[in-house]
Amino acid sequence: MSATHPASLMSAVDQALSIKYNNLVYELRDSGHDIITLSLGEAFFDLPLPRFDDLSGVGLHHYSHSRGLPQLRQRLAKYYQDEFQVPVDPEQEIIVTAGSKAAIYMMLLAVLEPGDEVIIPEPFWLSYPEQVRLCRGVPVMVPQDVSVFDLGRYVTPRTRAIVINNPNNPSGRVHTVAELAHVHDLAEAHGLLVIADEAYNEFVPPGTSFRACGAFDPDKHHTVTVNSMSKNYGISGWRIGYVIAHRRLVDEVLKINQHLITCAPTILSCYLAEHFDDILEITRPQIRRVVALRNEVAGQLADAGMTVVPGSASFYLFASLGDSVLDSTAFCTRLLREGGVSVVPGIAYGRSCDRHIRISVGAEPVDRVARGITAIRDLIDATSA
Repeated sequence: MSATHPASLMSAVDQALSIKYNNLVYELRDSGHDIITLSLGEAFFDLPLPRFDDLSGVGLHHYSHSRGLPQLRQRLAKYYQDEFQVPVDPEQEIIVTAGSKAAIYMMLLAVLEPGDEVIIPEPFWLSYPEQVRLCRGVPVMVPQDVSVFDLGRYVTPRTRAIVINNPNNPSGRVHTVAELAHVHDLAEAHGLLVIADEAYNEFVPPGTSFRACGAFDPDKHHTVTVNSMSKNYGISGWRIGYVIAHRRLVDEVLKINQHLITCAPTILSCYLAEHFDDILEITRPQIRRVVALRNEVAGQLADAGMTVVPGSASFYLFASLGDSVLDSTAFCTRLLREGGVSVVPGIAYGRSCDRHIRISVGAEPVDRVARGITAIRDLIDATSA
């Protein structure tokens, strides 16, 4: 056997399809192509260029505490208490790390035994099942037409956790209080962990009720909350995320964080701690505008006869391909190659989602979004039976 032969585990793990498509976009742009990018998992905000010369922290170019900079942990704990009435001990119940993606993986690694099952409702954020597989667990995908109230059918003696993405990427759906309460009842009844990914909580429109999962379990007996400053502040490239959990689990994640990451970027953490409210004041009006655009586009798609999975939050739409004879991968590839528009195939979000595409309206001006939507509609019409 060759020394470069990969572990058998890797044959079951795929590339992140959204990132794969966006890498192709970068390559096409570098070669001179104009691509309308409706595939990025981020929103572009008008933010001032950060200045670091006025920061009060010391050792900004060096390692900081592996739990996260204390000032930032304190600020995030206050945020969850003030916004969602979720008590968080900043010393023992939170870790700041290099993005929420790493936080989810490290938590899974800390709790899964080989063969443990994790229930993942579709449409899911595409990295959940691959991260479960990387931890030698078994992802149990639930088709998108199955109600939250029927998740109990998928619980077995090997079930260890349920993943709840609220608001949902890719649909923008916000779970109701009744749905979340049912998930917590299920966790209590079967001794399961609820892993709540709340990375888009700031993207909930006015008038839509959002309830943090941690509010149902203030003592964190069965709830892990993961969130992302990168997403909610429009600074995805900064890679700052965090996990909130019972100190018993946080202490285990801390070990993994120390061995894989060491600490979140110190200078960026210091900047966020000192400018926490300032950044929110700048981004929140822009968040409202992009969410309003998302829901305006949803109406336009509906008027054109395109079905969109119900949702109101985030900057994503999960749209049906209608009568097109193409599957989602073929559709997205043709749309990119022939129309110069990038979206993400629905198959990335679960097998039951292959007749859909994810459209992101956070990274392009309104006129280019409109051009992209026209190209999508035209391709559906051109490929319909």
